[in-house]
Amino acid sequence: MARPPPDPQFILRGTGAAVHTLHFSCRGQELDVPTLFSGSENGLIHVWNLKTRRVDTALDGHGRKSVYCMETMGARDKLLSQGRDQRICLWDLAEGRTSVTDFVFTENVGFCRCSLLQVAQGRWLMAMASKALEEVQVLELPSKTSVCTLKPEVGAKLGMPMCLKLWQLSSDSQPLLLAGYEDGSVVLWNLSMGKALSRLGCHQEPVMSLDFDSEKARGISGSSEKVLSIWSLNEQQNLQVYKTHNLVNAGISDITIRPDRKILATAGWDHRIRIFGWKKLKPLAVLDYHTATVHCVSFSDHKSLSERLLAAGSKDHRISIWSIYTDT
Repeated sequence: MARPPPDPQFILRGTGAAVHTLHFSCRGQELDVPTLFSGSENGLIHVWNLKTRRVDTALDGHGRKSVYCMETMGARDKLLSQGRDQRICLWDLAEGRTSVTDFVFTENVGFCRCSLLQVAQGRWLMAMASKALEEVQVLELPSKTSVCTLKPEVGAKLGMPMCLKLWQLSSDSQPLLLAGYEDGSVVLWNLSMGKALSRLGCHQEPVMSLDFDSEKARGISGSSEKVLSIWSLNEQQNLQVYKTHNLVNAGISDITIRPDRKILATAGWDHRIRIFGWKKLKPLAVLDYHTATVHCVSFSDHKSLSERLLAAGSKDHRISIWSIYTDT
């Protein structure tokens, strides 16, 4: 007998707007409180204390324009956020500060989330959609030095980049970028050469979200269609379709593979969160709580497996927190 899907462990309310992005920071020092950052359509970032289940701080740095991407940079007090004001902000939250210390002006009108990769102590690469609609720009942070601009070949007609994922196999290997485009294709880019290594048509519609498992050399993408596309990368660095999975309802806003690579979660336009086993893409659960589109899903980074959580943010202004399969 399959066990019934669980109810949310708890619900966070009070964002006052649709929730577009979530990021956990639970791995800090012994005395640090597990934290969840949420970014909303009203431009606010809420810093949630997961012990009290209340907002500790609300950050306002995007001119009340929607916040749709957030990451911490090494420590929880170094936050990066991206908004529809065409700015990527760097925050210093140490000792109760709430200040934007630096920002990058993207000049991009889309809603492609930037991607971060730590390449050395205190050094990061950041990929972001560029002012020129089809291009991706890669910067080094915190210096903001340009690393490369990735331009499709003449006549490629990829359209706008929709989602990005920087990755590297090990700390001494070349960083690479996977980008999902408006035409439904996923492209693997070599940053040092500034050229595309492989391109794969995965979807008929724009790629809305993708994630990649560098250990298994396998990724997954979703679009507005009723299909998840799973693809692999061979040793010649060619992308190939591995398998597809048909969904009951169309539309995937976000996909994330849990850090232990056992399961993944999808955020659906049908208001539901779906959990799959990553090895064979076996459906494990449909989490049904929200009353509108689920925009984002995020797994927590608690040190202890038994404490790990899944958070989902929705157009219904709520964040659902789930404890799922702590024994898998």
